Amino acid sequence: MKIKYSIALLTATLMFSSCEKFLDRPQLTSANDDNAWTTEENVRLYANKYYTDFFEGYGSGFSLGSSYLLSFSDDVVRQGNQAEFTLAVPNSGIWSYTNIRSINIMLDRVETRMSTILTPEAYNHWIGIGRFFRAMAYSDLVLAYGDVPYYDKPVSDTDFDALFKNRTPRNEVMDAVYEDLKFALENVRLSDGVQSVNRYVVAGFISRIALSEGSWQKYYYENDDQAKKFFELALEAGELVISSSKYDIVTDYRSQFTSENLSGNKDMILYREYNESINVKHALLSTHNLADNVTYGPSSDLIKSFICVDGSVWQNSSETNANNFVTSQLFKTRDSRFEAVFHEKPTARNRGSFLYITKFLPRDVEARVAAGGAAGTAFTGANNTTDAPVLRYAEVLLNWIEAKAELSTLGAAAVDQSDIDRSINKIRNRPLAAEAIQKGVKKTAPMTLGMLPSDPERDVTISPLMWEIRRERRMEMTFEFNRLADLKRWKKLDYMDTDANPDLLAGGWVDFPNQIPGEIKSGISVVKLNGQIEVFNPDNPESAAKMVGFYRYSLNRSRQQFLGLGNVNPYLSPIGRNQINEYQSRGYVLSQTEGWAQN
Repeated sequence: MKIKYSIALLTATLMFSSCEKFLDRPQLTSANDDNAWTTEENVRLYANKYYTDFFEGYGSGFSLGSSYLLSFSDDVVRQGNQAEFTLAVPNSGIWSYTNIRSINIMLDRVETRMSTILTPEAYNHWIGIGRFFRAMAYSDLVLAYGDVPYYDKPVSDTDFDALFKNRTPRNEVMDAVYEDLKFALENVRLSDGVQSVNRYVVAGFISRIALSEGSWQKYYYENDDQAKKFFELALEAGELVISSSKYDIVTDYRSQFTSENLSGNKDMILYREYNESINVKHALLSTHNLADNVTYGPSSDLIKSFICVDGSVWQNSSETNANNFVTSQLFKTRDSRFEAVFHEKPTARNRGSFLYITKFLPRDVEARVAAGGAAGTAFTGANNTTDAPVLRYAEVLLNWIEAKAELSTLGAAAVDQSDIDRSINKIRNRPLAAEAIQKGVKKTAPMTLGMLPSDPERDVTISPLMWEIRRERRMEMTFEFNRLADLKRWKKLDYMDTDANPDLLAGGWVDFPNQIPGEIKSGISVVKLNGQIEVFNPDNPESAAKMVGFYRYSLNRSRQQFLGLGNVNPYLSPIGRNQINEYQSRGYVLSQTEGWAQN
């Protein structure tokens, strides 16, 4: 399924961008709130405007989407100061309800003005679409803030008691989201045209939203009943997608992110189309084209997490050279996704890690730049036209197996080998790119329940099965939207503590004397496999030869402490003092986010 943005969508946005405002003299030749709600096509145009908000893809122009190349998680090391958690209440800052208000207007108008215009099937479909978008909007707010005010109807700008009401408890909000999602899952059409959201798209996103909420309830709020409710919904939604047989794992990994045309690709449940002819372009590759410099890259922690092709962790793998971290060797011994994500040779153009992220760069462009050529206009500035995955089948498979494993801890049936084969092993069996095969890349052995890896780095609070499910997710979705969100829903932000995990301050393995001797200079250091740090000393003639290990910029600073602090909650965002004061000045109370000082 593709998202195509064209003149029709622009027209719809202009027509309905402020449907609650009226002219003194109603126009007779253009749509307004009085005459717009008369045809199904008008409702479709109104709903289409939400696509760019909820399905960003690679963004538009120089405004990058929030779903890719996220640089704040344990996957990433920065040169110098590490990205920090918020440690103080801001002066100003609060949620936006623009989309929720607009969606509630849509639902109200369909309910009150179109019940006799639309067929019952069409009526339920569009109510389902509206409730789906509303559920997405509220789930985003809840993930950020916890308790938030809940509205399911349009609110008048003179109804101050409603406009300035305090937060609604999270469970009450998410119970309403649950009902919206259930309705959408049962009523949105199985097919509504190649450019439109259908029930499978809805189900795929439900598997993401419900899994997330189930995890928050289990690990953060310790509410198993609420957790089970959402895990079951995630499982149901995932099963709908899987059993449809409409989607498959048929594309090599990198091609999913570098294609100029994802039309008809069975790995895609939803994607965003970019097209030069209609001037819909993005800039994701403007600084990730191997030619431009970046200051962040993969952490040693991420690099070490990739499974070996025999299905074991590197510490006890039977693969020859499993403990050799030279990138070209990692391509041969690690899961094929490693080769698809990174450039083969270390480069100073990635100052954070010396290992360049090429997951989103077409292979021919990577080869051209590596040989000394230019990336080309299409891969610089805001000229990129590669299509963007929005929802991949692989994610739904991973959502499904994780929900099933979580439910098994809450009284449901245990995960069996057929479940693993249907999900993780299906992903591992994806085709390999010809270029990868030439480098010695191989498919990873299937996961076997009776022979799960014995990982000395496993968090002992996590079962071996869940540890491996989470590892698979980390490998599959590297540098996509999810890693920080995953750590939060698992209540595992401690993984980002650089004092406890020094691998977060180092990057790729570099043999400086043999690979890039010109970069041996003050400011570099390396970390050996035993954790020993070697700092280059220009006054010691023997120091250069020791610069072999995981690169670590010698001035990298640890992340500030963010856990266990009074009036600081890194899991949820605070709102601004100004907003709390404004409520108070009008005679109302706005509570601060859980864990933060009220004022």
